[in-house]
Amino acid sequence: MLPRRLTFVAAVTAALLLASATDAARSKSLASRFLDPHNAARRAVGLRPLKWDVRLAAYARRYAAARSRDCALVHSHGPYGENLFRGSGGTGWRPAAVVGAWVRERALYDPASNSCRGGGRGACGHYTQIVWRRTTAVGCALVPCGGGRGTFGVCSYNPPGNYVGMRPY
Repeated sequence: MLPRRLTFVAAVTAALLLASATDAARSKSLASRFLDPHNAARRAVGLRPLKWDVRLAAYARRYAAARSRDCALVHSHGPYGENLFRGSGGTGWRPAAVVGAWVRERALYDPASNSCRGGGRGACGHYTQIVWRRTTAVGCALVPCGGGRGTFGVCSYNPPGNYVGMRPY
């Protein structure tokens, strides 16, 4: 039988290892919950999948935190491509629903004319950023809006896309 002190140390060590593994799994799970719908949209048009980039995710988290008070749909004007989201009705928005809202813009994109039905790049620009051929990596974040007024989401893309006059794929 092991002395009590050694048993306690072993239990604490096991708990710390489990917590660390849980944090890593949670982080990976968040990445896959954003990546899966992104990559399904890319697969539908014959593009390579995006990879999750922790540097982009950190950038997205910092910007989301900075906007969490007002949740204004104002771009960061940083070095990456960017999709923004604001959902009302509490903080129950999930990554797949956020990306799904952007992917639904596919119906507004006309590949033949490389334009958005309904006017302007803004009508389908979230979708075209997701399927921008040269983009290889993404990182995203979701935060609750101040006062529980909804959810604010950011995905950052590298290299960026959505250049006027260029086709996404």
